Amino acid sequence: MFLRRRLIVCLSALLPGLILSTAANAATKFQPVSAEELKMTSEPLAPGAPAIILYREVYRDDCGITCHSANVGVMSVDRYEEDYFRIKILTEAGRKYANVEIPLPTEVGGINNVSARTIRPDGSIVDFKGQIFEKTIVKAKGLKYVAKTFAMPDVQVGSIIEYYYTINFVKQGWFTVFFSDWILSNELFTKRAKFSLKPFQYQGEFNLLSLRWNEHLPPGTPSPKKLVDGSVELEVANIAAFQTEDFMPPENELKSRVDFIYTDDTFETDANKFWKRVGKNRYEAAEKFVGRRGAMEQAVSKIVSPSDSPEVKLRKIYARVQQMRSTTFEPHKTEQEEKREGKKEEETVETIWKQGFGEQWQLNWLFLALARAAGIEAYGVWVSDRSSYFFNPQAQQSGKLDRNLVLVKSNGKDFYLDPGAAFAPFGLLPWEETGGQGLRLDKDGGSWIQTTLPESSASRIERKANLKLSEDGTLEGTLQLTFTGLEAQRRRVDERNEDEAARKKFLEDEVRGCVPTGIEVELKKQPDWTNSEAPMVADFNLKVPGWVTLAGRRALLPVGIFGGTEQHVFVYTNRTHPIYFEFLSQKLDDVTIELPSGWQIANLPKPLDQELRVVGYALSAVNDKGALHLTRKFDISILSMETKYYGPLRDFFQIVRAGDEQQVVIAAGTAAASN
Repeated sequence: MFLRRRLIVCLSALLPGLILSTAANAATKFQPVSAEELKMTSEPLAPGAPAIILYREVYRDDCGITCHSANVGVMSVDRYEEDYFRIKILTEAGRKYANVEIPLPTEVGGINNVSARTIRPDGSIVDFKGQIFEKTIVKAKGLKYVAKTFAMPDVQVGSIIEYYYTINFVKQGWFTVFFSDWILSNELFTKRAKFSLKPFQYQGEFNLLSLRWNEHLPPGTPSPKKLVDGSVELEVANIAAFQTEDFMPPENELKSRVDFIYTDDTFETDANKFWKRVGKNRYEAAEKFVGRRGAMEQAVSKIVSPSDSPEVKLRKIYARVQQMRSTTFEPHKTEQEEKREGKKEEETVETIWKQGFGEQWQLNWLFLALARAAGIEAYGVWVSDRSSYFFNPQAQQSGKLDRNLVLVKSNGKDFYLDPGAAFAPFGLLPWEETGGQGLRLDKDGGSWIQTTLPESSASRIERKANLKLSEDGTLEGTLQLTFTGLEAQRRRVDERNEDEAARKKFLEDEVRGCVPTGIEVELKKQPDWTNSEAPMVADFNLKVPGWVTLAGRRALLPVGIFGGTEQHVFVYTNRTHPIYFEFLSQKLDDVTIELPSGWQIANLPKPLDQELRVVGYALSAVNDKGALHLTRKFDISILSMETKYYGPLRDFFQIVRAGDEQQVVIAAGTAAASN
């Protein structure tokens, strides 16, 4: 935010005013179809591909409205992007690409001008005239996103589908222009593609921003070219399909791409000098925002008592800030809604305190000001969100230090705190901010720090079940599911804007996913979705038909009742990408099974306790006064591993699956239990 505020100040001071003129669109249109494309049945460079992208074009306009000098004022920038796809359907499996999904990220204000058509193998054309829907797409690992979706008409093997659309980005003033990229890689092989960028710039006396870019391209790929008019272009061919794997680093970190960087900070040959300048600028911006000492001393006197210890003061201030609305985690508001809310353009910690709400970064700086007013040593810190990319100081991309938090020193302890983040417990950062590099601000330009990485025991999924086994092999009873730490915080954030029915389905689906067979599950008690500090505890009725295999007077009971999530992980022989776990975590299962009358435990599997330095698995089955008691522990204690370690990790997960498939032998009558 420091760059946005500096830029607004510069514009007000330097430009006598602004006259707006609309930039011309690239006017995307359907392309002619060649006989060669119609006859194509395969692509030698993508053998077995169900479909390929014949041609793709991306035109991005970061200027949208061009600036000229006139009268004093600040405007929003109408940025947009035009995307065009032509896809050849090669196999029956490729027909799924007729169901088009256009993701709607948070920075996207809308998608319009959608036009689509199907070209049959004989060259005849069917125009799309159907409906376009907006719906939530659910992917693996609980990933959800909103997308525009529509179904292409009359798609057959051999058809070509093509469509184009315009993305309009959210109007948020000057700050929105500082992030642009071209993502070359796609789920499908791309035969040809063209990328164009019209950069944000001023036409007139002043040019306050400069543009540069970092290339992450395959060997042999040409570099982007800067044209006479200042725009940038890149034409590429034969881009390999991107392979998605479970537990891999952020996709955009791995894909072929070009990152564009707008900056008012000149590129330095010495990265340290660059970051010292950035650090000083951000320190000045933060200090200006928090510099309301008297107002903050008044405010903090209403939160803490003079007799409170420093840590008690910290916790009270943290809790008070968390009670305030963090608008970052609310559904996007229109400009009219924000005006009705009374949001002020020039805000300080004092105005945030008085209005009772603010963005995540504003609440964090408010906490910084309150902590200092309480006499506690506290520093502002900027870190990088590692859910989308990895931070590299040598790239000199100041925009990738995009999250702020507060470092507090008290009684010899360091606390990294983000009270502006929804549902973050005291002392626990959102996972995206943990274990990463950050810049601690001071007047000399700051210093690099490493945020804490919570141990696996701090973020747990606990499943405690009390079940009865019926003579037909069905398990039935109750399940208590508990989420703590980052496991709880993530679910609260993901479901924050959902209603009770949607949350109920979400939790029931979670239970279905961890049991490796069909089950009946009903949520009986919702957890506390609002308390950051408390674990999330949900109660269910659970029924697992046919879990036990009956064989006459004996029965076999698999011990891994809740091992479903590990059944299909790391099963492939080869691995392309590094392994990446978002945070360290544990799963703890405690299951008691009451046997039918007259049945006894005849044989128990031996306990297992396996550890591969950074991952662990333990399983125990015991006879507890005639009932079967199962305990299971699964532990992930590492963030990332290089691809070369995939073999041992895969072997470990095979041990986990084999352990979960072990069986307890139970028998009717008086058969003695044995180990």
